[in-house]
Amino acid sequence: MTTQHIILLIINIIGGTAVIGSYIFGLKGQSGGANVLWGGVPENIRPVYTVSMIISALGYFAFLYYIFFCLEPGQVSIFGVSGFTMFYVIFGIILVASAFWMPLTNIYVNNPSTGIWIGVRTVLTLVGLASIALLLSFITLQGKVPGAAHWLAVAGSGYFAFHTAVLDAIVWAALFK
Repeated sequence: MTTQHIILLIINIIGGTAVIGSYIFGLKGQSGGANVLWGGVPENIRPVYTVSMIISALGYFAFLYYIFFCLEPGQVSIFGVSGFTMFYVIFGIILVASAFWMPLTNIYVNNPSTGIWIGVRTVLTLVGLASIALLLSFITLQGKVPGAAHWLAVAGSGYFAFHTAVLDAIVWAALFK
């Protein structure tokens, strides 16, 4: 494993811990539990989100597998930048913004204001846009290792982008209020 792999692993461990921690503390600190965080999302489509979250998580593992076990940073270029630098930026945005979603949503539920709602929408939009950038990085990756792992990374990042950009940033946000 190269230094760039290790840096990306650290970003995912720290960022992933922040996301999971924000969910644990967010659910514990919310008097209405997880139901409050659904807002106006109809109960009949909530199972769609649950299944989609599982598929997204599997997709996340598929593209991480490809990055860690199939790519050599010195042999790849992402958006014209050699190595994993763009992965650092993309994963950093996804994970940092994701860690802010639940705390901001809890604040909004407890004290609704336009500014907090803009914050919630902003973090969801950032995650969605960074997820689309991740998908595009796999599609346009220079020096990619072709094969099943690459196409699983493309499919996994594609579904992850769909979930974060469409289901979360657009559908959930529209139905929440």
